[in-house]
Amino acid sequence: MSTVYPSTNHESNSIEDRLKIDYLLDAKTAEKNDIQDLISGLQNTPKSIPVRYFYDSQGSQLFEQICQLPEYYPTRTEASILKQYAAEIVEQTKAIELIELGSGSSTKTRYLLDAYQDLHTPLYYSPVDVSDTILKDSAYKLLADYPQLKIQGKVATYDRALEQMSSYVLGRRTIIFLGSSIGNFKDSECDRFINQVTAVLNPGDYFLLGIDLQKPKKILEAAYNDSQGVTAAFNLNMLQHLNHRFQGNFNLDLFRHQAIYNSNEHQIEMYLIAQQDQLISLKDLNLTLKVNKGEKILTEISRKFNLEQMKQYLGNISDKEAEGQNLNLIQTYTDEQQWFGLLLCQKQLPNP
Repeated sequence: MSTVYPSTNHESNSIEDRLKIDYLLDAKTAEKNDIQDLISGLQNTPKSIPVRYFYDSQGSQLFEQICQLPEYYPTRTEASILKQYAAEIVEQTKAIELIELGSGSSTKTRYLLDAYQDLHTPLYYSPVDVSDTILKDSAYKLLADYPQLKIQGKVATYDRALEQMSSYVLGRRTIIFLGSSIGNFKDSECDRFINQVTAVLNPGDYFLLGIDLQKPKKILEAAYNDSQGVTAAFNLNMLQHLNHRFQGNFNLDLFRHQAIYNSNEHQIEMYLIAQQDQLISLKDLNLTLKVNKGEKILTEISRKFNLEQMKQYLGNISDKEAEGQNLNLIQTYTDEQQWFGLLLCQKQLPNP
């Protein structure tokens, strides 16, 4: 389903004329899949909860606060790289269609939009997010600030948006995936995602990927165990979300937040640790489970990447449907401390 916001005036450049939103979420199917994943995760050993349950209204607000914390370096570090290199990226890609997966408030994307505006270049922006509220709010703000911008947003998951991405393009396109969100994927999920992205790109199109790089354990663990306790509140709010959505009886006072860096797997692992034996009920799911004192419930992994290994990985991932055409790494951008990286890749052009 698509919604076009009707024009309130006759100006062809009005905000309403420049905005279209496609609703690609099948709410019933999505909820069914969410519930199946949740039940499976809570019944597994060790227990886990899918990361999507972080993001109710309260969770989204807490995450915005996390991004401003002094210990939480990823957001500001990636933003500083974009600020420094946005003009160079735009000059290199010369894309007229920008697709962002997991766009959120599109705050960091503004550095790229500023570069397009400085060049007086028209641009089509396709933000993808599961929250229609965030997507619409950010779209209106962007259209007010960038008069040459047209937006066709998609309320969808990454998978659904990539599946429905039109093969018809207005010109060269760039897909961007910021925030090191790829770090939340397991190896097999990462492979599948990169192949999906590659399939959507036409030869000569670009992919801009943000990755959090490996660094000392002390810095990593501090970023996920902040002194103000905002990350702990964010993690515990997941249980409150489950209580509200499924008539649960999780007692937040009986769980403790912990984030540790697994140096063998090179990933942050975020847990909720039970402080005593408990019997948990989620009435709407007809689910009862026992949680033992000291038992850990995994809520998130956040992988940290080796830059050279990631370069090799991207070069070796092929899209079979596109006759083995690979992503070629064109340029790597990092901060001075090499805490974060932006990888600009291009889908292989056909041989002459």
